[in-house]
Amino acid sequence: MSDAPPVVLLSHEMLAMMEPALVAQGWRVARRWALTDEERGAVRAIVHAGEIPLEPEFLASLPRLGLIACVSVGYDGVDVPWCRARGLEVTHAKGLNAEDVADHALGLLIASWRNIVTGDAVVRGGGWRHDNRMAPRPGLKGRKLGIVGLGFIGEAVARRAEAFGMAVAWWGPNPKPAPWPRADSLLALARDSDILVVASRADASNCGLISAEVIEAVGPRGLIVNVARGSVIDEDALIAALKDGRLGRAALDVFVEEPTPAERWADVPGAVLTPHTAGGTTDSIPRMVAQALDNVRRFLAGEPVASAV
Repeated sequence: MSDAPPVVLLSHEMLAMMEPALVAQGWRVARRWALTDEERGAVRAIVHAGEIPLEPEFLASLPRLGLIACVSVGYDGVDVPWCRARGLEVTHAKGLNAEDVADHALGLLIASWRNIVTGDAVVRGGGWRHDNRMAPRPGLKGRKLGIVGLGFIGEAVARRAEAFGMAVAWWGPNPKPAPWPRADSLLALARDSDILVVASRADASNCGLISAEVIEAVGPRGLIVNVARGSVIDEDALIAALKDGRLGRAALDVFVEEPTPAERWADVPGAVLTPHTAGGTTDSIPRMVAQALDNVRRFLAGEPVASAV
């Protein structure tokens, strides 16, 4: 029995593409969507997409489980305190896609601020005429950019924004050394920003952090960009503010429910949307997969894991 290969569980069908890499390590692969009772009793580690809820009740049904290796940077779908209390290790892809997410944040920012998506529709729809030009928009140089959460992603966004000549400030719950000023409060940052980029970690403590009050503080000329998690923003309040004109624009890569229903956004003006693709590039995905595999290997070999939460 001790010679049997260790069983590693893939938690979601989106991770099925990782199965050949797991098999190549000599591990037996189980799939949550087709899990047998025999496999349930043998699972040693889970490879997981951190944004997907991983219920404690399910984890408790895996008697030999010792590790949850998140392929993603985020791990908001995992109840980390619950895991720690039971001796389960949790790892993630810390910082491995920060530059890619920051690129996407700036792409969303520019697409929204400069009406690029609208302009594309005008050209394709035959609306480009000499007597019907699109209204000009402000440039980015000199605009005030506020960043919520100055981690790896927030810092990468700040560097890019500075290259555009923007004035950068930030807010997070904990002060830290940084070349950019920290606002006294989130609300103060929102009031003083033309553009608010949300790049914070998501967990139970900051659900709805970008509240209706914060959204309205950004105002009818402002833009909110979210590349963190959908749960960080009060999405209902954001939609209502866009419809009422109390918020100018929003550019979102993440949503409360994913995939987000198309009909939820069908009549929402001023929104540029992408399907949670900010962190997934041909450069970052291999790094994140390799990190997760290395953490599983380390755990099964009795070695310290490399990127514990």
